Amino acid sequence: MIKFICYPKCTTCQKAKKWLDDNKIDYELRDIKGDNPSLEELSAWYKMSGLPLKKFFNTSGLLYKSMELKDKLPTMSEEEQLKLLATDGMLVKRPLAIGKDFVLVGFKESEWSEKLKIELFEKIE
Repeated sequence: MIKFICYPKCTTCQKAKKWLDDNKIDYELRDIKGDNPSLEELSAWYKMSGLPLKKFFNTSGLLYKSMELKDKLPTMSEEEQLKLLATDGMLVKRPLAIGKDFVLVGFKESEWSEKLKIELFEKIE
């Protein structure tokens, strides 16, 4: 089972949830606004993802824009950025799908298909 972390009012999250349901993929749902990822979780996911840390920021979000993070992030250390992400779920790009050895940030159907169908196939074997 994967962890599916989303914001229920987000249309991209709704699409991702529908995709998971349509593909009969088991997941544990977590509302990012009510249960913000911790610093430890974010650090682990960031390392496991292999992605640049900037990809974990919800750059189109109102909070990101109001805090003028586009200008501030380049001068912050990774530790400072992770601590900032841990302060408010609305700063974190969503949805997130977390498996035992992968992290998907944002919803790209082709990417999710590739990762999650492989995961399903391994379960069946």
